[in-house]
Amino acid sequence: MKKLLFCLLTGFLYNWNAFAQDQTVKKHALHFDRLASHWDEAVPLGNGMVGALIWQKADRIRFSLDRADLWDLRPTHEFNNPNFNYKWVCEQVKNGDYGPVQKMLDEPYDTYPGPSKIPAGALEFDINLLGQVERVDLSIDSAICSVQWKNGTKLKTFVHATLPIGWFKFESLPEGIQPIIEAPNYGTTSLSKNNTSVVSGQSLSRLGYEKGMPITKQNLILYHQQAWGNLSYDIAVTWKYTDKDTLEGCWTIISQGSPYSTRATASKILKQAMRRSFGSDLKTHGTWWTDYWKSSAISIPDTLLERQWYLEQYKFGSVSRKGAPPITLQAVWTADNGGLPPWKGDFHHDLNTQLSYWPAYSSNHLQEASAFTDWLWNTKGEAEKYTKTFYQNNGLNVPGVSTLTGSPMGGWAQYAMSPTTSAWLSQYFYWQWKFSGDKVFLKKKAYPWLKAVAIHLDAIAQLDENGKRKLPLSSSPEYNDNDITAWSYKTTNYDLALIRWLYKSVGEMATALNYTDEATKWNSILNDWGDFSINQKSGGLMVTSNSPYDQSHRHFSHLLAIYPLGVIDYSSSKEDRQRIDASIAELDKFGSDYWVGYSFAWLGNLKARAFNGDGAAAALNTFAKAFCLSNSFHVNGDQSGKGFSKFTYRPFTLEGNFAFASGLQEMLLQSHTPTIQLFPALPKDWKNASFTNLRAQGAFLISAEMRNGEVRYLNVHSERGGMLRIKNPSNKKMKTTKEIPSVAKETIEVETRKGETITFSW
Repeated sequence: MKKLLFCLLTGFLYNWNAFAQDQTVKKHALHFDRLASHWDEAVPLGNGMVGALIWQKADRIRFSLDRADLWDLRPTHEFNNPNFNYKWVCEQVKNGDYGPVQKMLDEPYDTYPGPSKIPAGALEFDINLLGQVERVDLSIDSAICSVQWKNGTKLKTFVHATLPIGWFKFESLPEGIQPIIEAPNYGTTSLSKNNTSVVSGQSLSRLGYEKGMPITKQNLILYHQQAWGNLSYDIAVTWKYTDKDTLEGCWTIISQGSPYSTRATASKILKQAMRRSFGSDLKTHGTWWTDYWKSSAISIPDTLLERQWYLEQYKFGSVSRKGAPPITLQAVWTADNGGLPPWKGDFHHDLNTQLSYWPAYSSNHLQEASAFTDWLWNTKGEAEKYTKTFYQNNGLNVPGVSTLTGSPMGGWAQYAMSPTTSAWLSQYFYWQWKFSGDKVFLKKKAYPWLKAVAIHLDAIAQLDENGKRKLPLSSSPEYNDNDITAWSYKTTNYDLALIRWLYKSVGEMATALNYTDEATKWNSILNDWGDFSINQKSGGLMVTSNSPYDQSHRHFSHLLAIYPLGVIDYSSSKEDRQRIDASIAELDKFGSDYWVGYSFAWLGNLKARAFNGDGAAAALNTFAKAFCLSNSFHVNGDQSGKGFSKFTYRPFTLEGNFAFASGLQEMLLQSHTPTIQLFPALPKDWKNASFTNLRAQGAFLISAEMRNGEVRYLNVHSERGGMLRIKNPSNKKMKTTKEIPSVAKETIEVETRKGETITFSW
């Protein structure tokens, strides 16, 4: 009877948590008393493939429209040069003549307008006669933007969760209005035609497109734009008045000539949508978002951090979807400023794509995370072609700066052509396997990917004077930027961390697949690489063996071994703890003058791994307060005016947002070691906190609650079965729904069955 009552009680608590989660999401809606007057402060809507930013430009409400696969893919002819290879770069560095390398690999990125992500256009409505806006809301629980005017007019708009369409509905209109399609200024632009800044955005006119013209046919507007090569796209909008003062309509963007194009025409998509109706699509849209929010939840006493986390989860659900391209710098919210997006809106693999997917796994969004590994797998052939050409081997490396189809774009050669890019990207195959427990994925995709990367690294490695393996040239993003001094003949801690992690992980995968001989091979190669360079005075990790961390710098690439790789871990040994403490102390010592927003988010992750809850929370608070706009967009520079950084510009990129979410999750749950830890890095004054369905490695879904500083409740669902190991969070007597033979003072260990749920309480 007692066990039955205990089960009923825990079931009640689980359902109550689900109800509380729904209310919490609604609580974190965005509210404004006006429409934004700038595109990067707009209300964001999206579904991974298409997106919209809702704001006001002059006397019109503007929907800045975007589609993820709109890319100008013109080739860079310099990359057909016979000298386009790693060996030639090494020779130029050896000879001290770096100008030719910059001219071939970097200047094209800065000088040419393409390849680049391109904007789609905009949908506008003249609202001059509607008067003053009373309020603007983004309900993140349902992904709906609502606008209320003081005259009683209301607008409700959303981008459908699973279909390439957006809907709008105006109610209580004083008189008829209709949509207008505004084409991008491909022919002329307010930006200088000679502008070549990749940060502020190059002029659209430099693309050389002939600007398309919208065609109106009764209640349908069609806009066709021919881009470079075979790419073209269509924007279409249709509408109707359901009564004299209610306007309903929908829009779509389709592409032709991209890997994500479909045969459906824009007009057909809209006809089908109008037959379904606004109300019908609103229901299916709402169902998807309701299910999305069931994936995970948190509750913490810091209202700013909690709010920011929910806003990050909303944005992540809006920009990463299976079947769509993964997250670029701005995803489906390409800059609407008359130019190309900052840094061409590309796939930057020296931290930007990586940080964007840090939170996906423990927040229990594996389906959305798979967009990244799917894309990497689907562009594998292009990466192998690049590796064969540039590195002249049969392994696998991905260009550090790449296009939609995975081809190189150039840029600073140290990072755009880094020899270890794919080693970092390999971690996402590893995480997809470890958090899902999917052995089929391991065998068919994860292991083959890592094995190919291991072959590449083995092919380019050389032996140093001590008989240890080294890279011919090494670097550490983004130290010394694009100068010849950014290269090192000593393998940097950045490259070494990636290489050591790669061989350790590919060996682990081979062992899991019972490939004994291959596991032996990879482990043997791992042992041939040296140890990390340590500052003998401070004890912290250096950039290279002759370059200590001795100045403020935005990119913590020298600390990759700590986070995200975990090659050096706080729980591992006293030596590791000392290295981590010393390394973080150096970050604090030299300060944040030359940090950007993602630096503070990354610091939050580092301090969480060091079990420093107060430090982690402080870093994440600075990020949220100083480096985000009112709509929660991360804009790199310090917007607070309080001197957190000397960078005060505002190019919008997403990686800082998602790295923030990862840092908070690391404070609540860590599972990168064999023993899962609950609430490992909470600030001292956080006495009450909880989370629901955070995902741990081993395919465990975990919910836990702490009250008055003590863990009282733990629920674990085992998707795949297997051994569960959790650090015992309490020394009090434990109650559980499953008989456990014994519980060690430090660790709870229990063999779980597939699909089994176990509840603990103290």
